Amino acid sequence: MTLTIDRLSIQADGVSRGAAGTVHVAMALPGEEVEGEIVDGRIAAPRIVAPSADRVKAPCPHYKACGGCVLQHASEPFTEGWKADVVRTALATRGIEAPEITVATSPLGSRRRATLAGRRTKKGTLVGFHARGSDTLVEVPNCLILRPEILAFVPALHELTALGGSRKGEIAFAVTVSQAGLELAARGGKETDAALFEALAGFARKHDLATLSWNGEMIAARRPAFQNFGKAQVTPPPGAFLQATAEGEAALVVFAREAAGKAARIADLFAGCGTFALPLAEGAEVHAVESDGAMLDALDQGWRKADGLKRVTHEARDLFRRPLLPDELARYDAVVIDPPRAGAEAQTAEIVASKVPLVVYVSCNPVTFARDAAVLVGAGYTLETLLVVDQFRYSAHVELASVFRRG
Repeated sequence: MTLTIDRLSIQADGVSRGAAGTVHVAMALPGEEVEGEIVDGRIAAPRIVAPSADRVKAPCPHYKACGGCVLQHASEPFTEGWKADVVRTALATRGIEAPEITVATSPLGSRRRATLAGRRTKKGTLVGFHARGSDTLVEVPNCLILRPEILAFVPALHELTALGGSRKGEIAFAVTVSQAGLELAARGGKETDAALFEALAGFARKHDLATLSWNGEMIAARRPAFQNFGKAQVTPPPGAFLQATAEGEAALVVFAREAAGKAARIADLFAGCGTFALPLAEGAEVHAVESDGAMLDALDQGWRKADGLKRVTHEARDLFRRPLLPDELARYDAVVIDPPRAGAEAQTAEIVASKVPLVVYVSCNPVTFARDAAVLVGAGYTLETLLVVDQFRYSAHVELASVFRRG
């Protein structure tokens, strides 16, 4: 059957709506004519009859097999425009007209954290990413998005898979580039006994890892795996959240600092290890709120050892269950909020009941962002500025930062 692609889904599949109903087509672009067999509402391996002018040759040799990327067949201008449109569409469904959107795209070879999978096989080991919609592992020695330090470490992950892997399952290797070297947090491997612990510690020494944890147990902490957050050096807990690229983080931080302006007191909600709180503390007093006590401890230690920062206080609090209330928010000139994908519905309700004049909302989910934005706009805030930050290049993932002002 021949179909015409109308649009992309939020997962970046082509979508056709016609006589065959709604059909999703992998790696297709709007306006293209495609042929293929429809199975369960999908064409998994289409033949492109009439390609889009935005179609390009995928630059990565692993693209057809690897499930890590979904948009290498699209030009960069198209991808940037599509990601901006995802945000516009999400807002439009809530009756909000988006202001002009700027897009900041991280360069190739900049992903500083990634989770690869390792598995023992009859012939040896496999380490890589999963194929699309499959448990099959695809090796990616020429991956275009990972930092060179991570790519160079993949052979060592084969060694570690052979050392601690099981034929019954996979090991998830969360690899992070820190300022002190690589940090590795592995889960899913064999249970540690004395022999395996010693072997893992030897592996960390051999490959000069900053830290190695195994199934949540710290095996080797040879150097603090610190990150620079403004003037502060912070050592996040193993596997803790970190913005995917340094370039993307920098774009978000610059945005938040410019938006905060001359605010003297700022509440940083869902603060993590201090990505925003510590740079903001160069010009304002900051109260950081986060549910994870270990991340707050890392933030606090970073602040105490840094020079030239104003006061940073912190509070361990589940903002989904116990959001800051209007009387607590009354002491702040601005709120910076960076919730997980679920958004911040409960906290947004308290913000609109307060008198906070400025909200900087950072989001990794345009749908929940638009839901919360509608509450803010409905209470009298104006959505002034939008920035889309594409840290997960070639993926369907969309991150953004925004400014809401009232009064």
